[in-house]
Amino acid sequence: MAVVGSYVALSKTLVLIFPLFVLAGLRFGIAAVAMVGWVRRGASEPELDARDRRLLFAESFFGNFLFSICMLGGMALTSALAAGVIMAAMPAIVALLSWWWLGERITRRVATAIACAVGGIAMVSLSRHADAQSAAPGGQALLGNLLLVGAVTCEAIYVVVGKKLAAKVSPKRISALINLWGLALVAPFALWQARTFEFQAVTTGAWTLLVFYSLAASTVTVWLWMTGLRHVPASQAGVFTVMLPVSTAAVGVLFLGEHFSGVQAVAYSLALAGVVLATWPGGATEVPPSPSPASGRGSG
Repeated sequence: MAVVGSYVALSKTLVLIFPLFVLAGLRFGIAAVAMVGWVRRGASEPELDARDRRLLFAESFFGNFLFSICMLGGMALTSALAAGVIMAAMPAIVALLSWWWLGERITRRVATAIACAVGGIAMVSLSRHADAQSAAPGGQALLGNLLLVGAVTCEAIYVVVGKKLAAKVSPKRISALINLWGLALVAPFALWQARTFEFQAVTTGAWTLLVFYSLAASTVTVWLWMTGLRHVPASQAGVFTVMLPVSTAAVGVLFLGEHFSGVQAVAYSLALAGVVLATWPGGATEVPPSPSPASGRGSG
């Protein structure tokens, strides 16, 4: 999540250079080349059934395709610090989805951690300091914020669906397959925008940043996340998503010239305290046996 937050912030630079769909298409294309060896099924892995394929498509549609469009579009219209405020809602959304879809029960400690993470960063929204750094006029900034809300929702769905997939499919194969779905979904739009884009005008530095963004977004983070989900309940894992806004804000301050106020520093410290609460020994979320198909949960 810390790596995701860093590339969310750095993407603010990329969306000033590449059109949205061209950028998304290049991301998936570069990652597809890097992960070509991850597509094949391992000897110990079962074959994918129809339900697994639906989950893989949903994982890519929400976590890759829609998330990329909403996140990149939102970052073009608002600041990295404002994005951090909105992304802080992710732990709560993940916890609710994992309770509803996976049947996970949330302990008091994890619930307190979620409230600490969300409430702490919500302090930033009360400060005009963050709003003043928006890169766009009021109306466009509002649109950017709404797009980021959409990105948060997509990422939360990605977390919960990933928990289902990680129990059966290897993290590397999940990473490769959902990236290929993302490439297929965005390719028509990327090719349409690429017709009028001047690729020769892109600097070496921008291409280097693009390669980092592509590999971090589609390979490293997905593999790390899916590997972790094999051992951690989704609702507890959702608390770690607080590292996304923390990292986004840090990159915005250190590399993009945005300014951190005292209120924001306290808020982000409180968010980190939420992570400590959620991961302290004895604070894990209890996970009951998987509900039967008749219950309607997790039926795909």
